[in-house]
Amino acid sequence: MTDSSLHLADRIVSAQNSDCFQTDGTILAFDFGKKRIGVAVGNTALKLAHPLTTIHSEKNDQRFAAIHTLIEHWQPVLLVVGLPSHSDGTAHEMTHLCQRFARRLTGRFNIKVLLVDERYTSRTASSTLHQVGISGRKQKPFLDQIAAQHILQSFFDEPHAHLVTA
Repeated sequence: MTDSSLHLADRIVSAQNSDCFQTDGTILAFDFGKKRIGVAVGNTALKLAHPLTTIHSEKNDQRFAAIHTLIEHWQPVLLVVGLPSHSDGTAHEMTHLCQRFARRLTGRFNIKVLLVDERYTSRTASSTLHQVGISGRKQKPFLDQIAAQHILQSFFDEPHAHLVTA
């Protein structure tokens, strides 16, 4: 059986076994996509996530330059990346791309990165925007950063669940 055929749930690690939760400070979260990356920010003291921005680029050099600027400004103690999967927990193409993105963040910025289960975050982000009167194509500029907010808030709300180290 190959790594890609394993359920992601089988690879989840407990936050209790990780040393990153002892540090207070800012956390940046990312909803990775092929065309856009949504970014959210939160603080471990308040445990509240806020949408920050969306990086609109398909070019890695531009994406990582924008992320570098965010890291310089916010000085995060931890990065969180949403990890998509099928509803049954099995991996798909975006799962592997997000894992690669998380490894690149670790390598470039030397900041601990955790992958958090992001199943249904785009759907809940769309629902959130719809509730405040933003629907259809008008959601596009906000959807990814709201999804990143949901990813980070789920990390704050359930820090011992759905975590995979990058």
